[in-house]
Amino acid sequence: MKLDLGDWQVAGNAGLGDRKSLAIEARGLVKRFDGFTAVDGIDISVPEGAIYGILGPNGAGKTTTLRMLLGIIDPDEGYRKVLGAERPHEMASAIGYLPEERGLYPAMKSYEAIAFVGALRGLPLAEGRRRGRELLEEHGLGYAADRQIRQLSKGMAQQVQILGTIVHEPRLVVFDEPFSGLDALNQGRLERMMRGLADRGATVIFSTHVIAHAERLCDEVAIIAGGKVPFAGPVDVARDRIRPQVRLETRAMEGAWRAALPADARVESKPGAGTFFYFSLPETGVEPLLRALIEGEAGILSLSIERAGLHDAFVAIAGEAAAKALEEATNVEQRA
Repeated sequence: MKLDLGDWQVAGNAGLGDRKSLAIEARGLVKRFDGFTAVDGIDISVPEGAIYGILGPNGAGKTTTLRMLLGIIDPDEGYRKVLGAERPHEMASAIGYLPEERGLYPAMKSYEAIAFVGALRGLPLAEGRRRGRELLEEHGLGYAADRQIRQLSKGMAQQVQILGTIVHEPRLVVFDEPFSGLDALNQGRLERMMRGLADRGATVIFSTHVIAHAERLCDEVAIIAGGKVPFAGPVDVARDRIRPQVRLETRAMEGAWRAALPADARVESKPGAGTFFYFSLPETGVEPLLRALIEGEAGILSLSIERAGLHDAFVAIAGEAAAKALEEATNVEQRA
């Protein structure tokens, strides 16, 4: 008999907000454009030192939300506080921001472009040039330091702009769809950079329509769909919206023990792999079920329990339509 509990565990008092101060706090944010409500009453709390994801399909309101948080545009209603300031511009030198629309001066050399972006946040140009060369070397782009932006590939130019976002060592780093346009290798490098920033105490917030990035990186997420946030909090809490799923393989297929299986149990046969029962973990836990299976001589061959992934949680929270839009956006990007 094989018992595999996977990564399932009972959720405790999960959450970072109860033990850390907040880098960002927003309540009731609303933004309208020509009568259209793009963001409709969003509440977000981002703990200091966290990696926080804003997850949703294109057009859900992610970029508008980030721009309101940073003071690039003002909300029509609501309240926001960034790094303790009610006016985000007061903290501009402590913030790094990568907008969704990328753009660097094509005639600038790579290290100068990094220094220029840093200078916009108050970093002296000479120091920015020194740090720019160091960052390029550190991230495997030292050979491109003296190349003009126009001489770089699209992905390399995007990496240069990402380095410009962090050159002044900000306390808060905000990335809008940062993985878009990067190949798998550079996406992995960016993920490692984000973890490194958080390890050094910075707060990282990023928007994405790719669930895998959010699931790998985030302490907490805000799920956004149609300008609303139906969920904001720890990833584990989102996943726990769906009961853990059980996969059971037995030697016998019939017997009194089958009455112990939950009502949602279904049978699936896989060629060459066997026949399995699939169902949600009962509220009473796995022990009473195991007892009934053993006493009923079901002959347990394998039993595994797995928590739901963030994708399943997104579907349950935001709905099938939002999940489909998310998948379509990801598929379009992968084909590009």
